Amino acid sequence: MGRTRTFDEDEVVRAAATLFGGRAYDGVSVDDLVTHLGVHRNSLYKTFGSKRGLYLVALRRHLAHDVRPLVDALGSAPDAASALRLITSADLGLLLLAAVERAPADTEVAAEVAAALDAVDQAVADALGVPADLAAALTSAALGILLRGNPHGVGTALAHRLDPLG
Repeated sequence: MGRTRTFDEDEVVRAAATLFGGRAYDGVSVDDLVTHLGVHRNSLYKTFGSKRGLYLVALRRHLAHDVRPLVDALGSAPDAASALRLITSADLGLLLLAAVERAPADTEVAAEVAAALDAVDQAVADALGVPADLAAALTSAALGILLRGNPHGVGTALAHRLDPLG
């Protein structure tokens, strides 16, 4: 009979998402996971199959717990400035890292990233009543602001310029 699991799988996945979101897939070794998550190597492999298996579960958790609420909030954005502020204030680190690091090399990650970005674009398009290409441009600008590491400087200035009341 196998040993009883001694860790909370959801807590491990949450912590892994944070670790991958801060250091990227290639920046996290299995030893890092074992050390930071407090899970024995054998338990990690038995539960998730591989580092990639844990990464996929962590990415999906990030999409469900961080990106999905953003999509829901964007659905009621009254204007482009509000949408921009929502996107630039969201925790999208793991999504962005997945898009630039893993998606080009992993079709499963690419599909997850594409679906998430499409959902963001569609929420913006629906809320603002704009064509899909314009919504995608706004999303791209917001993500660019996040990638440049200046969500409250440039993002706030751009949001004020887009806000007819600001």
